[in-house]
Amino acid sequence: MSAAVASLACIAMLTGCSNSTTSSESAEDTAASALEVAQKAIDGKVLSTGANGEKAASADVADLTDEEVQKIKDAHLKAALVFHYAGNDWYNAQVAGLKATFEELGVEIIATTDADFSPDKQVSDIETVLAQNPDIIISIPTDATATSAAYKKVAEAGVTLVFMDQPANDLEAGKDYVSVVSADNYGNGVASAHILANSIGKKGKIAALYHDADFFVTEQRYEGFKKTIEEEYPDIQIIAEKGVSDSDLVAQSQQQADAIINQNPDLAGMWAPWDVPAEGVMAAARSAGRNDLKITTIDLGESVGVAMAQNQLISGTSAQRPYDQGVTEAKIAAGARVLGKTYPTHVALSALPVTRTNLKEAWSEVYHSDLPSNIADLMKN
Repeated sequence: MSAAVASLACIAMLTGCSNSTTSSESAEDTAASALEVAQKAIDGKVLSTGANGEKAASADVADLTDEEVQKIKDAHLKAALVFHYAGNDWYNAQVAGLKATFEELGVEIIATTDADFSPDKQVSDIETVLAQNPDIIISIPTDATATSAAYKKVAEAGVTLVFMDQPANDLEAGKDYVSVVSADNYGNGVASAHILANSIGKKGKIAALYHDADFFVTEQRYEGFKKTIEEEYPDIQIIAEKGVSDSDLVAQSQQQADAIINQNPDLAGMWAPWDVPAEGVMAAARSAGRNDLKITTIDLGESVGVAMAQNQLISGTSAQRPYDQGVTEAKIAAGARVLGKTYPTHVALSALPVTRTNLKEAWSEVYHSDLPSNIADLMKN
């Protein structure tokens, strides 16, 4: 190699390193700025209301004294956990919070069910669980209408019922169920909108996938997201909205996102209702060679954490606090059952905006554990 060619090669290498560093610094600055805007919009408040318009109460209402804990232990309660679907990080954290708290309270968990998002399966699960005579059921309906009659049977059987996120329709709070413990779903939608908008420079075309089901939780998320974009970012246009509800949400979301991306080559960003559909959006973006697409969602799952750590595709998310939600649900159910306590109809935990800037701290806050080693290693690079 001649000296001149060697010199040019060195310059090219140096320039490449400089561009890479500049790009990385730019991504970090954007992430920090987007996070700041989202945090200001939330500001520790709970923006959502309950399914019937109830104002949210703080999770502090679930606190128990040492004497109350002992009374609950002495009651030797049995509980069942009836989920809409299982296997994702949100579910795992919820179960961890519930298990840890019920263990502290001396409550035996006799069943944990997974309806795979099928109302019919969940109705069957409820009937099976009721035959085991639990004192407590903690549950989230797959469909607020289709499962209503089954939850009525729970109430009529005298079982203490606490809902996660949303109640079944036509049930009366304080009579048929104790309370609903929820994330701030509207606030999560708001925060994720601000992160997406600021990640694309507050202008351009975006698209959204929404959860096409009778599911108050995800309806609130989408309402918060869409209203924030439309009212606060006039230079951003939502050019496509597609529903997803299939049992294979990743595959369906990828299919819907594929169509949107292929039809809109100038698309700047996309929103998904939680991290599982977001995996499908990421797959579609990679397939189309659109690694520049900015994506935001709700929940802090491992796939989202990996993408943020790599500065790829996921600009940020707004996390629920599922572990703490499980803790709160367990305490409220046991307190109502043994101590006869009454609780607010709707209890909510505030949203947690997350970008690469606060990923490590947010993971610890959401899961009560350290950042997984694979994500931590990526953060170092």
